[in-house]
Amino acid sequence: MHTAFFLLLGASVARFLLRHPGEPRTPWIIALSITLALLYVLGPALGAAPTLRRLLWLGLVVAVWVVLVVLAPSFAWCAVPLFYTALRTLRPRAAIVLVALLTVFVVAAQLKLSQAGAEPFDPNLLLAPPAVAALATAVFVHMERQATAQRTLIDDLIRTRRELAATERRAGTLAERQRLSMEIHDTLAQHLSSQQMLLQAADRTWDTDPATARAHVRTATEITARGLAEARRLVHDLAPPELAGGGGLADALRALGAGPDIEVRFHLEGTPVPLPDRAESALLRIAQGALANVREHAGARTAALTLSFLGDQVVLDVADDGHGFAGTRPASGERGHGLPAMRARVRQLGGSLTIESTAGEGTVLSASIPLEHTP
Repeated sequence: MHTAFFLLLGASVARFLLRHPGEPRTPWIIALSITLALLYVLGPALGAAPTLRRLLWLGLVVAVWVVLVVLAPSFAWCAVPLFYTALRTLRPRAAIVLVALLTVFVVAAQLKLSQAGAEPFDPNLLLAPPAVAALATAVFVHMERQATAQRTLIDDLIRTRRELAATERRAGTLAERQRLSMEIHDTLAQHLSSQQMLLQAADRTWDTDPATARAHVRTATEITARGLAEARRLVHDLAPPELAGGGGLADALRALGAGPDIEVRFHLEGTPVPLPDRAESALLRIAQGALANVREHAGARTAALTLSFLGDQVVLDVADDGHGFAGTRPASGERGHGLPAMRARVRQLGGSLTIESTAGEGTVLSASIPLEHTP
């Protein structure tokens, strides 16, 4: 629109100079044209808001244009860009009134120009300016409505994106809380429980069997050291310390124990394949939690850990010779946090957890994870 204004202004000046060479009003026409061009250039610097300076500027532009049209009616069509300037600057009703006045002035200038040329009356001189003004106004109103709808849509999208980001943050926070609760249960809570049992046993045998009591205390001290390492790992969010040495899952499982009164044996079946850190950590935590249950609830003397690589899946079995229970324990019958945490771990990796037991014959816990689902 700015380009159109300057093209129309330049064409009007050229037309006047070509048709009216050497007229006394020529310096005024040139001076007013330069003034109008300079005023129009200042418009964008004043902004689009209807401030007092902007309104004064619009008044000066219209006044200079009116004087130009009075002196040379051929400048009338410069009003088309001024229509949009008025519509952008003024409120809708005031802008429409100004556009109507400018249109009337353009019609009068065209009629004056036609009479000066002794041309016959042309109805287009009465119809064309109002039609152009109406079209310009309609286009501007439509563009404004589209711009408003687009701004509303953009605001909605930004708000939706923020809400989605907040929801994702909340979901991530809940998932992290669940992960930490499982980590704490499978590590720190189990270590503290073992320490309590060992220290209670040491207290009971301190007077009658000091050597055994001291052995319990030393074992509790070792468990305390491992618990401290776990606490530091949780703080720094590092890998399990059993896996940090680079020996792999098999070595970490082989080093696990269930207390001084329970023998733990480890078996490796199949050809080991590299597992993602997440899968190794999950299987290790499941083994730790299962052995903690064996120590606290099974009354077992031996426990067996079996890690099997079966091509398309890796399976961890934890079996004990404790008193067991009748049937297969359903998920709804699980008490505490240990078994639900194990199920959550394998479920996150696309696997499954089963528990089978027979009264008086021990319990077998089996966790299987598909290798194609271990991200």
